[in-house]
Amino acid sequence: MTNPDERSPMDWDQRFRDETTPWERQGLHPAFLHWRDRGAFENIKRVIVPGCGRSHELLAFAALGKESIGADLSATALAWQKAQLDKAGLDAELIEADILLWQPETPLDGVYEQTFLCAIPPRLREEYEQVVHAWLKPGGELFALFMQKEEMGGPPYGCAIPAMRELFPDERWEWPDGELVPYPHPSLNGKPELAAILVRR
Repeated sequence: MTNPDERSPMDWDQRFRDETTPWERQGLHPAFLHWRDRGAFENIKRVIVPGCGRSHELLAFAALGKESIGADLSATALAWQKAQLDKAGLDAELIEADILLWQPETPLDGVYEQTFLCAIPPRLREEYEQVVHAWLKPGGELFALFMQKEEMGGPPYGCAIPAMRELFPDERWEWPDGELVPYPHPSLNGKPELAAILVRR
């Protein structure tokens, strides 16, 4: 397996150990709550949260009875996830690996994309689109939160919608109609994340 250090210049585990994690939200993402409350997850049986870190959505998917998978390069973050799951009496599969090199035994129904795409080097984005498309069954859904920022560099790297439309093209993904709802990030100077559910063709 490829050395993760060759894929990402960031020592993510050190960031979690040092508590230098400004991208973390306290509690569930409001977009997750909106999707959950309107039944967007009802047809999802198996779902992965790539780059799950210490996000609360993995536990929430497990609490909904979903077969949940959390993946991260950080053993510290995954230990936190296991502690939360154990405390709640819930189960999820936890994978400490370069998730771009992973393939599920059977296709997934959903991918919850909150902090992975904006964290990986942009040179890996096309590879990410390919593996996410391969993970999902036809009709599977990508629940995406695209980080918007004007500044160059990262992470987080900006995920401008024209670039995302090119990365997730119409011939492979069905995009929602209408304007995407923005969710300002409370600890990243209010930078908005645009919420979209993409359907794998």
